[in-house]
Amino acid sequence: MQRASGKASLADIIVLAGVVGVEQAAAAAGVSVNVPFTPGRVDALPEQTDVESFDLLQPLADGFRNYRRIEGGVSTETLLIDKAQQLTLTAPEMTVLVGGLRVLGANYDGSKHGVFTDRVGVLSNDFFVNLLDMATVWKAADDHAELFTGSDRKTGEAKYSATRVDLVFGSNSV
Repeated sequence: MQRASGKASLADIIVLAGVVGVEQAAAAAGVSVNVPFTPGRVDALPEQTDVESFDLLQPLADGFRNYRRIEGGVSTETLLIDKAQQLTLTAPEMTVLVGGLRVLGANYDGSKHGVFTDRVGVLSNDFFVNLLDMATVWKAADDHAELFTGSDRKTGEAKYSATRVDLVFGSNSV
């Protein structure tokens, strides 16, 4: 794209990849959508950028992608809600965004935390259906209660792994 038009930045390519991903995931679920895309973002030149200062911009956590850099302090789910507020998302928008990202398998490190589906890549409500399934019992899998294992209530067989952010959607705690 960059060679063809001479105008596409890396940000354009990343956004276009997201557009294609959403359209493909919706199509896999049987829904045809057309997500608009307009290229042309102009980024700052390298000589205009203080590269070292960008380390300070690294997020402490990103609940949308199941990422947490440091332990302790503010709870992970509180950081998710704070980020959603910064993005001016409503509670339903935040909820559908997290559920959608999980069934797409869009965790920052490719982990399976919160991916409660056998149909990864298909835009579906599997995240919520399986999270709320009473046949699954959740227990902390680490000392910090950041990771959890979801096991079959009858057999005890582990089915899923989750983070605090994932489980907050199945609780009345927030």
